[in-house]
Amino acid sequence: MRICVLGGDGYLGWPTAMYFSARGHSVLAVDNCMKRRLEAELDVIPLEDVPDFKQRAERWNVLTGWEIEVVRGDITQADLMNQICVNFHPEVIVHFAEQPSAPYSMIGRDAAVLTQQNNIVGTLNVMFAMREHCPDAELVKLGTMGEYGTPNIDIEEGWIEITHKGRSDRLPYPKRPSSLYHCSKVHDSVNLEFACRSWGLRVTDLNQGVVYGIETDEMSLDRKALRTSFHYDDVFGTVLNRFVVQAAIGMPLTVYGKGGQTRSFLNIKDTLQCVELASVNPASRGEFRVFNQFTELFSILELAERVKRVAQARGLCVEIQGVANPRVESELHYYNAANTSLLALGLKPHLLSDELLDGMLERALEARNQIRERLIPPRVDWKRGMAAVTSAAAGFEAAPEPEREPAAATA
Repeated sequence: MRICVLGGDGYLGWPTAMYFSARGHSVLAVDNCMKRRLEAELDVIPLEDVPDFKQRAERWNVLTGWEIEVVRGDITQADLMNQICVNFHPEVIVHFAEQPSAPYSMIGRDAAVLTQQNNIVGTLNVMFAMREHCPDAELVKLGTMGEYGTPNIDIEEGWIEITHKGRSDRLPYPKRPSSLYHCSKVHDSVNLEFACRSWGLRVTDLNQGVVYGIETDEMSLDRKALRTSFHYDDVFGTVLNRFVVQAAIGMPLTVYGKGGQTRSFLNIKDTLQCVELASVNPASRGEFRVFNQFTELFSILELAERVKRVAQARGLCVEIQGVANPRVESELHYYNAANTSLLALGLKPHLLSDELLDGMLERALEARNQIRERLIPPRVDWKRGMAAVTSAAAGFEAAPEPEREPAAATA
């Protein structure tokens, strides 16, 4: 198939481009490299240097003989999406091209506006370009489990059957996003459901959990030249990455609040599987299909305890500390989400194992001299933002290195 990967320079976009290329598909990868610019403005870096995606595509071609066509461009410019749909005529569009960080969106007004303009306008441009130029193509859009929040009822896959005052209907599942980034994802879902219902587009919305891991079969061909990013900082990093890096440098694993926050997780290899399953088993014309894309549920404290156990098996001294929670969220809550659709299509999960955690820890230990400890403690308060940031769009003033807070609780 002809597959266009929007956000092809990203943590998930680049592995997805290689994954489809290795399976014989024609792949076009598009990215404006905005996230790299935002990282530079915030003075954060991934654990290991990540080559430019054009360099990675060239190396991929040398190693495999397969070509990933690369376009550096911004899909918030409608002309670009129109040109892609006319010239490449994709059969599948995989859409990762969004500002991906909840903490970033809470820095302040400018960061929130950038997040929502980039994410919502980009998706609108994809919708209109598809309607005009490739209406039979399928859009596989990366959503997030964070759209749902933590309701005190079971979370269904996008839709819910309800009976109210004697009448029944099937309606989109209620959303309670926890950040302005998650709000942008909810807006995307609303717009895409409208486009399916009104224009007959076909869309699969992948409400994805937190992804972990940096190893895929394709990257093993040249780990240095084909690698994807491993972020551990407080803005673009994820909780498991943060714990692994903290264990590697002897810093206590910082659990926000009580640590009872339960979230959904999946291995990066399963993300690739899920995107492929959605692509080769497309939605019907006019169908807005929602898959909850995760394999396991963990509380934050459970993750910390697992990392501690693996690190101690290596002889590392690791402690767990509770710190004041910078987020506005329930720290103890009910959480039970359905995830049957992708399993029914053939997803074979790679579950979180001590072996995988040990591999992540090994990478962190190899790069420990490059770790910037000052980037780990939370700098963005959900209520007050980041005071040191003056402009999300025009540039950032580097935030002062925060002092580590004393332990509020020890597990």
